[in-house]
Amino acid sequence: MRFTNGYWMLQDGVQASYPVEVLDVQAAPDSLSVYAPTQHIRHRGDLLKGPQLTLTYTSPMPDVIGVTVTHFDGEVPRDPRFRLNKEQVGVEVTVDDEAAVLTSGALSVRVARQGPWRVDFSAGGRVITGGGAKTTAMVETGDGKHYIREQLDLGVGHHVYGLGERFGPLVKNGQTVDVWNADGGTASEQAYKNVPFYLTDAGYGVFVDHPGHVSYEVASEVVTRAQFSVEGQSLRYFVIYGPTPKDVLRKYTALTGRPTRVPAWSYGLWLSTSFTTSYDEETVSSFIDGMAERDLPLSVFHFDCFWMREFHWCDFEWDPRTFPDPEGMLRRLKARGLKICLWINPYIAQRSKLFEEGKARGFLVKKPNGDVWQWDKWQPGMGLVDFTNPEAREWYAAKLDALLDMGVDCFKTDFGERIPTDVVYFDGSDPERMHNYYTYLYNETVFELLRKRRGEGEAVVFARSATAGTQAFPVHWGGDCESTFEAMAEDLRGGLSLSMSGFGYWSHDIGGFEGTPDPALFKRWIAFGLLSSHSRLHGSHSYRVPWLFDEEAVDVLRLFTRLKARLMPYILGAARETYGEGIPMMRSMVVEFPDDPAVSHLDRQYMLGGDLLVAPVFSADGETAYYVPEGTWTHVLTGEPVTGGRWVRERHDFLSVPLLARPGSVIPMGAVEDRPDYDYADGVTLHAYALADGARVTTEVPDVSGEVAATFTTARDGDVVTVTAANAENWRVLLVGVRSGDVEGGTIVQHDHGLLVEAAGQTVTIRGIS
Repeated sequence: MRFTNGYWMLQDGVQASYPVEVLDVQAAPDSLSVYAPTQHIRHRGDLLKGPQLTLTYTSPMPDVIGVTVTHFDGEVPRDPRFRLNKEQVGVEVTVDDEAAVLTSGALSVRVARQGPWRVDFSAGGRVITGGGAKTTAMVETGDGKHYIREQLDLGVGHHVYGLGERFGPLVKNGQTVDVWNADGGTASEQAYKNVPFYLTDAGYGVFVDHPGHVSYEVASEVVTRAQFSVEGQSLRYFVIYGPTPKDVLRKYTALTGRPTRVPAWSYGLWLSTSFTTSYDEETVSSFIDGMAERDLPLSVFHFDCFWMREFHWCDFEWDPRTFPDPEGMLRRLKARGLKICLWINPYIAQRSKLFEEGKARGFLVKKPNGDVWQWDKWQPGMGLVDFTNPEAREWYAAKLDALLDMGVDCFKTDFGERIPTDVVYFDGSDPERMHNYYTYLYNETVFELLRKRRGEGEAVVFARSATAGTQAFPVHWGGDCESTFEAMAEDLRGGLSLSMSGFGYWSHDIGGFEGTPDPALFKRWIAFGLLSSHSRLHGSHSYRVPWLFDEEAVDVLRLFTRLKARLMPYILGAARETYGEGIPMMRSMVVEFPDDPAVSHLDRQYMLGGDLLVAPVFSADGETAYYVPEGTWTHVLTGEPVTGGRWVRERHDFLSVPLLARPGSVIPMGAVEDRPDYDYADGVTLHAYALADGARVTTEVPDVSGEVAATFTTARDGDVVTVTAANAENWRVLLVGVRSGDVEGGTIVQHDHGLLVEAAGQTVTIRGIS
């Protein structure tokens, strides 16, 4: 939201007051309060005027400083509030004539007590951000509204990322961003997943602790500052020091919640009935039979909206006209090794029998006059479950629990964005603050039921809406995109932006949602989809089984589904960083290479984990260009080396995609191709890429629960490579690009990509490599 008219003037009807000096400071062992008048105090008469702003500095954990800017302190505290974690932290507070300083870990905030108003955040011996005259403000507008606005400095070459799932340019500089969940597709400034947190490549991130509407002007209203504002009398935000983007994400997710471990089977291929397509058990069986006949691995089958009767969403009852024997059908599907997902949402149509039940028991959101809030924009007369009511949450969860008893494994938690503000909640929550936060309670309700029933690490949803903290209830997908290359690219931008907002897992509709992709687009999207953390075939008006496009699409799906299955030891290793540290599985290049200035704006490629570069092809003819950081990288599919530090132009057929291994990486590949959950250590092959002299690489191979099952240490000294195993019996090592060497402790097996050795024991030594 913009308050100014250019740099010098305010907009008509806008009045702003800014702290101009420090009148007084109050220091406590764990906090610092600064009292800042908005006019210079020249004599006692000036003490009779207002306004005055109070700035309070605290710390919930090391390297994180919270700032609360307050005008009037008499506001009634309003819910909901983000659930934040705190740690024991030793805060140091010092005050002298020159400045007041609060230090937490390596991060300090300094408020100047002499001269013009100035606040600086410093770490690592430098100022990382701060603000001076007219940066902090209390603003009143002509319509009687009151805002607190803050601006933080952006240095030359500093870039801002994140703010949730945003489909425009990855770098947010120059953009206006409103944190307000909306069902707007993937082609506008609206987003399903809005998060009031931004990440910079300047060593820090900023989280605004307000669950409602936060308006950002990122190097837009003032091009040298990031601005954020909220309506009301106070604003709280946290500055989070890194220094690297990964460090910032670790600390941000420690504060707001880490992504949770999801089951190994969820990484396999999901197939949907699609949305408005006509289907019954015969249709479903034909899809599954067709996949099996074509040797296409399938892990999850998803039933979209019409598993229920039209106009009855959601009553959580199978449509008896098309599914007369749901229990028997689910038994038959699960006997084929499939997991089952059902579509749900938090809306209750008037024809649903649950509407009358929910109305009678007070479980639906109400208008101020006591009526149930209803509208027709999705299901006729639909109401909204009031998740602020604990009994309503139990009621809703009980309906899902019955489906779990039937054999359902997980749910697609769709919608949750169109949340009204002219309503009253059971617990008195403020409707403006609940608009974005509603999705947290919705997804938490479903996820916690699954966790209770299935166990830790076995719960997974497929969610569309989100806000800060909802990363704890994975997985999230990108929403409704068109079936075009442009939409494929905007979907990736949204996913990378979300990953820089604390979310660890992400998926999208392979082939696009709206419309029917042509075969070329579908095949390109398959490679992208199977090299994402989670992979789903889903559409709106048409099926997404590959043989309906062309036979080559079948081959492409087979190749990349099997490749992902083989990559599962590596993928679950990357997932350990996600739920253990808050590092996303799919990472923008700047997260992995923050010191390379060439990567700051890259949004058509990403890192899958720390060692695999993926550059989806966004053209039918296969022409593509992507950037490769320094070093000698290797094409995983061909074994060919690629010299980095430059842009690469290539042409790829549909059975190929730029998938590069990082120099010096050792990537474990499993021996099983037809499912994602298996014994990864049994038959694992370590693919070693461009090991430098003196390299020491530790590779941990997990089991399906994510626990370490086997550990390998790969070392190179001159022309000798030694690999030592712990808790592994049946394993191999492939030195990619190496053509010869003398082997001890194993047997050489022919391989096109290099020297493959089948280990005979716990140690393999290869001498004289060339």
